[in-house]
Amino acid sequence: MAYIGKKPEDTFKGLAFKDSFTGDGSTVAFDMTYAAPTGGENDIEVFVENVRQEPGSGKAYTLGANGSSEIKRITFSTAPESGAVIYVINPGKPYETLTVADNSVTTAKIVDGNVTAGKLASTLNLSSGYTITLPSTFVTTTDSQALTNKTISGSSNTLSNIGNSSLTNSSVTINGTSISLGGSGTIVAGTSWQTVKTSGFTAVASQGYFCDTTSAAFTATLPASATRGDEVSFIDYAGTFDTNNLTIGRNSHKIQGVAEDLTVSTERAGFTLVYVDSSQGWLLKDK
Repeated sequence: MAYIGKKPEDTFKGLAFKDSFTGDGSTVAFDMTYAAPTGGENDIEVFVENVRQEPGSGKAYTLGANGSSEIKRITFSTAPESGAVIYVINPGKPYETLTVADNSVTTAKIVDGNVTAGKLASTLNLSSGYTITLPSTFVTTTDSQALTNKTISGSSNTLSNIGNSSLTNSSVTINGTSISLGGSGTIVAGTSWQTVKTSGFTAVASQGYFCDTTSAAFTATLPASATRGDEVSFIDYAGTFDTNNLTIGRNSHKIQGVAEDLTVSTERAGFTLVYVDSSQGWLLKDK
């Protein structure tokens, strides 16, 4: 006979399962291989010597749980005779919920691209040494991302829209002058000459001083901290150093290799001291 489409099935597979037992005249409880399906004792068929038995309390048998709390045990009200043939027709194996053991699913069982963000923890602990390879381009989902102790390397990286407040150092200092990033200022190259001094003061490296001793002699004290190459300059503003001397206080450093202050008594003197080291201290730049 011809058919259009798929030929109807002509082979059928039964789901019922048969358990067979033999009576011994004393045993009343017999366990089936599979638990009875929903419906219990009314869904199974129990035969002794080919005679179907009636289920229920006070009847031929009852159905209950075995030692594992599974509904598999048939308990007869009277033990079948020795040699009696007993069989049970269980109409179907019950459905069972399978529990997948922890750490048993391998990556091969997961379809590529099917793990969504909602299935991932918000924080991944990679302290055990795992390595994550990031794509060449990635987009964050929030306005800010914290990178701690990270290095951004590569010759083509560009960082833009970074405010000064976001930088650890928001200014640069050149020759003693601090200028904010993005700001402007005047950088003095060489000596920064100060207003006229008429009384004692403490000098600062890279600065020059016009000293007027017209009224009285006074002391110009050298910086307490000095680094090789530091320079300080002095000029007799009014030509009065011969009358009222200018004293250069050494401030714990040597001058010309001697642990003594320097007294300047030459009219119209002008000179520069350069610091070299703790052994020689401040030395005259020109003589």
